[in-house]
Amino acid sequence: MNIQAVHGAIQTSASGAIIVNLFEGQAVSGATKTVDEALGGAISDLIAAGDFTGKAGQTGVLYPRGAIAAQRVILVGLGTPDSLSLDSVRRAAAVAIKKAQELQVRQVATVLHGAGGLAIRDAAQAIAEGSLLALYTYHGQKTSDAPENLPESLAVIVPDKGDLPAAEAGIRDGDAIADGVILARDLGNLPPNICTPEYMAQTARTMAQAAGLKCDVLEKAQMEALKMGAHLAVAQGSDTPPRFIILEHNAERASELPTLVLVGKGVTFDTGGYSLKTGEGMATMKNDMSGAAAVIGAMRAIAGLGVPLHVVGLAPAADNMINGHAYRPQEVITASNGVTIEIISTDAEGRMLLADALVYAGRYQPDAVVDIATLTGSCVVALGSGVAAGVFSTADTLRDNLLAAADITGEKVWPLPLFPDYEKAIESQTADIKNSGGRTGGVGTSAVFLQHFVDYPVWAHVDMAGMAIDVPEIPYVPAKGSSGYGVRLLTALAQQMAAK
Repeated sequence: MNIQAVHGAIQTSASGAIIVNLFEGQAVSGATKTVDEALGGAISDLIAAGDFTGKAGQTGVLYPRGAIAAQRVILVGLGTPDSLSLDSVRRAAAVAIKKAQELQVRQVATVLHGAGGLAIRDAAQAIAEGSLLALYTYHGQKTSDAPENLPESLAVIVPDKGDLPAAEAGIRDGDAIADGVILARDLGNLPPNICTPEYMAQTARTMAQAAGLKCDVLEKAQMEALKMGAHLAVAQGSDTPPRFIILEHNAERASELPTLVLVGKGVTFDTGGYSLKTGEGMATMKNDMSGAAAVIGAMRAIAGLGVPLHVVGLAPAADNMINGHAYRPQEVITASNGVTIEIISTDAEGRMLLADALVYAGRYQPDAVVDIATLTGSCVVALGSGVAAGVFSTADTLRDNLLAAADITGEKVWPLPLFPDYEKAIESQTADIKNSGGRTGGVGTSAVFLQHFVDYPVWAHVDMAGMAIDVPEIPYVPAKGSSGYGVRLLTALAQQMAAK
């Protein structure tokens, strides 16, 4: 869908539908009042009858019958005035554009939701993000024709011509961020026979060339030279070779800009290895690369936004399969920093990939490192499915920046502790550490495990296990399939770091 900022008045738009809004419990005002007057009080009548209250997510449709140029008026609720935020605007835009799609409207115009309480650029970005992400569909490998992409265009109406540049900039920002999320969703939705480590690597190469990023991909021999024993142990049971994807934004300015390294788990299919998952547990394991997809998508968005920061994206990718070469429980594996790992569970494989990637991150002398992964079922038990990701951090500033990024994006995180007590659970008799501390405290022990591969002071681990797929109740996120979680969170974090 093409989105443009247009100077004018909403009531003069000849679109198939115009979108106006109402706060819950508030009188009709602004552009909505102007449209209401043109319709002879039809919106006021709808409210008086109790058919529309302005509750968040509520929609109503009116047919002007020639009173104004548009064929339809879509009324969307913004919720209470004190709940106005970027995410409430994002949600309102998503609900309204999906209503227009349901009505098969081709051209839509919308008021600038929240412009009275939010910066013009921010409001326009939220509208663009919410609208584009709400219309996302994945047709996949179906042989039928894909449904028509409707609406075709969205005009964001800007009454004051002086606000037009800010609105245009916001729409460009929203486009760039949506591109990154859509890339991550597409990768997550692909079947595992297509989205292999090499496919992810080639996708990253193609994206990097288009976006102006530097891209390197390490193959097995190069990983062996770097002694990435933890990553290679996971991969050795698969006929599909591993890859280690490296993306870099502002590589030529690395010496002058602060450096943020993003690391994403890329297990393109996880059987659990010899610690075999149940059939039910294996059913969604094509999505175990969602952390890597989030990093690749975030790098696409960061490049599109031109964030003035040196950002590196690392995506270690491998299948976790079973054959005569697969790693087994009780083996001892040596990671690239020399730490030895006793394998307790071959289904605790994601942390093995992250271990070598976190070591590799150190070569960039980073100001901050954030890894993101669908790491533990324990995090889902602790925080719920589709509610929030858990975040552990060695630095309060980074933790707080992630919380602030979550507030901006609506991609929620919740702080969890790096208690030294968790070390006891991963003590080993035959190696430096074990790769699993058992079921109890699993989310904490996994984070403490990762800390053994971090030799820089500012690091955070985001466990997004409950957020990767099937996230309900958010109108701009698909109820089924890949959510693209993490792209907007990591992008907002990079923007915050660059602004300081």
